[in-house]
Amino acid sequence: MTQTQTLDTGAVAAFLKDRLPGFDGPIEAQKFEGGQSNPTFLLKTGAGNYVLRRKPPGQLLKSAHAVDREFRVQSALAGSDVPVAKMHVLCQDPDVIGSDFYVMDHVAGRNFNEPTMPEMDNAGRTAVISDMNRVLAALHGVDIDAVGLSDYGPPGHYLERQVARWSKQYRASQTQEIPSMNRLMDRLADEMPDDDGQRTLVHGDYRIDNLIFEAEGTNCLAVLDWELSTIGHPYADLASVIMQWQLPAGRDGRGLMGVDRDALGLPSDEAFIAAYCDRRGLPGIDDFGYYLGFCFFRMAGIIQGVLKRALDGNASNPERAMKVGAYVPVFAENGLRALESTQ
Repeated sequence: MTQTQTLDTGAVAAFLKDRLPGFDGPIEAQKFEGGQSNPTFLLKTGAGNYVLRRKPPGQLLKSAHAVDREFRVQSALAGSDVPVAKMHVLCQDPDVIGSDFYVMDHVAGRNFNEPTMPEMDNAGRTAVISDMNRVLAALHGVDIDAVGLSDYGPPGHYLERQVARWSKQYRASQTQEIPSMNRLMDRLADEMPDDDGQRTLVHGDYRIDNLIFEAEGTNCLAVLDWELSTIGHPYADLASVIMQWQLPAGRDGRGLMGVDRDALGLPSDEAFIAAYCDRRGLPGIDDFGYYLGFCFFRMAGIIQGVLKRALDGNASNPERAMKVGAYVPVFAENGLRALESTQ
């Protein structure tokens, strides 16, 4: 069994003994099934439960799996209007368990894998999505200077930087020639909107399955998985939500394609965007199709990396990684269609 599936609990306990107030070993570790990038474990201890998130071992792409950045941004957001788990300890000594990791509080609540939320009634679904919208607007309203994140991302044109970065990442992990992906990268570079000056904290992978909600209510308790966070353009996060919803419904696609949203109490894409704009005092969004195309492109690059790690034997969930990796051409085609939209 690879290191992505197991954890040296003895080494973790020894590390935490004098660094985590109130820690009471030994540790029982259970790996969370979700997530393909940074393996994540529930730590059960005598003092309560924690969560450990680590870099995967092995050869990694430069700048990927930055658990230190995840730790920094969530620490900075403590006490803000953006709910996050409490951060405890960051370890950057790979000799402890083989890679960097951090430990945070375990947030007890519920997680929805699909936006259809089959376990909820219509009123509940409406309330959950409304709070998801509220938190997204709050995230983009964070004063990055006040929380010490003004240097969390480089200055300049966010989209230009991201398209260049993910094109490079994609080519570094490419396993076959995909013409639609090549066309999408070319068009994103050629049709990029001018920089409008908006510079906010962005999550990078904002979707319902990266949120924890109250066990019995509909308020968001924590935003998880900050690996792709940076300082950038807020519309990319908004488009990430819409991108997810345009995928097939069900456990694999986890989207809303073909779903009668009115019958389930779920908003249309347009209604969600309008609510977000209202919360941020915006008149509307120009070039939204570009941001949507960009999100499909970035996700294609991410899952291409997932596939490459599976082929190299470093995937967190190898079976799912191979399945997900087959969707790179689908995301590329969806990205090209998004560029044609006038939404």
